[in-house]
Amino acid sequence: MPVYNTHERRLDASPDEVGALLDTLATDDDRLWPHGSWPAVFLDGPIAVGAAGGHGPVRYTVEEYVPGRRLRLRFGAPRGFDGFHEFTVRPDPSGGTVLAHLLAMRTHGPAVVSWPLVFRPLHDALLEDLLDRAEHAVGARVRTPARWNAWVRLLRVVLRRVPRTSAAARTSPAPRSPSAG
Repeated sequence: MPVYNTHERRLDASPDEVGALLDTLATDDDRLWPHGSWPAVFLDGPIAVGAAGGHGPVRYTVEEYVPGRRLRLRFGAPRGFDGFHEFTVRPDPSGGTVLAHLLAMRTHGPAVVSWPLVFRPLHDALLEDLLDRAEHAVGARVRTPARWNAWVRLLRVVLRRVPRTSAAARTSPAPRSPSAG
């Protein structure tokens, strides 16, 4: 099943300011990822082509990286995710900057069911939280903060009670505490 999922937000900041946020992803000074609410994102080294990492049960490898402008990550897990997700930073012709996230993949096997029922709702909620965090990080007030719907809240309760037994779960680092800035 083909999947094309996009999220974007226009931010009142320069491309360089927004790009600087992207460049902190998965670092100790990460100002983009919503740490307090979601599994920590990690990479096995600095953001660079070939770096491996993930968050929760999702695994990926950095496939392309243009500092401050674009980060593409190729899926390695969960099973049945064949594709990538990427962040892009682009100037908005009307002023400001657009921070966009694109997920493009084909699902097969168990992901044909797990993507629409579990992963997509959680992915969508996480991305909206991330975009809210980006807006805060550039000094803006979020006009309409993201709110989790009942399904996302239920999934989070259920998944919190599922034992973490996979090899991927055992190798995930402890969640980082949010930066003080």
